[in-house]
Amino acid sequence: MSSPNCLTLDDVSVSGRTVLVRVDLNSPMSPDGTILDDSRFKSHLPTLSDLADSKVVLLAHQSRPGKMDFTTMQAHAQRLERLCRRTITYVDDIFGSHAITAIKSMKNGDIILLENVRFYSEESMSRSPAEHAGSIMVAKLSPHVDLFVNDAFAVSHRSHLSVVGFTEVLPSVAGRLMEKEIKSLSRGFSEGGAVFVLGGIKANDSIDVIENVAARDEVDFVLVTGVVANVFLAADGVNIGRKNSEFIDSIGCAIEVERAHKLLAEYSDKIVVPVDLACSDSEKRVELSVSELPTDLAICDIGLNTIVSFGEKIKNARTVIMNGPAGLFEKDAFALGTKELLLAATKSKFSIIGGGHIAAEAYDLGIESRISHISTGGGACIDFLSGRTLPGIAALEAAHKRFNE
Repeated sequence: MSSPNCLTLDDVSVSGRTVLVRVDLNSPMSPDGTILDDSRFKSHLPTLSDLADSKVVLLAHQSRPGKMDFTTMQAHAQRLERLCRRTITYVDDIFGSHAITAIKSMKNGDIILLENVRFYSEESMSRSPAEHAGSIMVAKLSPHVDLFVNDAFAVSHRSHLSVVGFTEVLPSVAGRLMEKEIKSLSRGFSEGGAVFVLGGIKANDSIDVIENVAARDEVDFVLVTGVVANVFLAADGVNIGRKNSEFIDSIGCAIEVERAHKLLAEYSDKIVVPVDLACSDSEKRVELSVSELPTDLAICDIGLNTIVSFGEKIKNARTVIMNGPAGLFEKDAFALGTKELLLAATKSKFSIIGGGHIAAEAYDLGIESRISHISTGGGACIDFLSGRTLPGIAALEAAHKRFNE
């Protein structure tokens, strides 16, 4: 793992022990309560497999208060049971007498899924691990378990109770998914020949990442696509047209142009902007070179020449990290850039895709098995790549020092 201070399941004995595992089963659901995507469930199967001879108590959440899909974990227990082919007992309680009784009556190999932890209001409060450790939930559950496992990378950028609270009072380790996320995402900083491909609509997130990685010797190129590319083109003095400038302003990204300008001035040898673009003329694809700008048309994808040149850099990368689509991929006419860059990534030595839209496109293309790692965390992935401390990982590191040194 990236930190020698973070233990994994390899470092502890789990046979016959009661293990509390924070997983992330939060998934899109239909109005009738059907789970529409179970990829997050599948990502936790290696951890559950390694705990086959343990008593496993799962903590998870679905959505948040005020949302239509804020509901119980019953359907999640049923789906997980089908996927791991083991009985999963749903317990409609978090830390009350019903939950405690269920934990006490467990046998080796049993798995129970407790109720949605966000039903408990203190779960989502942003507090320090020590403050969370003083909660009723930790006080009630911790005496009945031997070990805490954080396998929920996707929520580890939040200092929530079920993520950091138990690390103060229990030996705590990273699960297999957490371990894989840290190892994979760290490759962009630890091995040479890295290429970052940053797109999508959240230019501020991408610029945070670029500020963290551009100066590193391990990073060869940062390729910008999507709205991120429009921001960098504007920062490079290109008139991208009124419609595109107004769109950047409407989504609050106009302020990012100055940050992008400073980055281009310092890292012009690494940050690569498109040489051509695809615009929408009555939803038909129209290719324009950057030299032909400005345009009254909306920029919706990178152009063919850019696709080819970016694709070559991606194929030759030792590690490629992609986050955000290259264009309006939901429209067939503008899906080409995202599709071709994803296909190029399958030919690199090691490929990493952030969560969100670009991960969904990889699954839609049926190439997920050819991608080395698809991150389960959108916000957590961006925070990690931006060099920010993730509270969930920091808590595991602190637990290692507390319980093992």
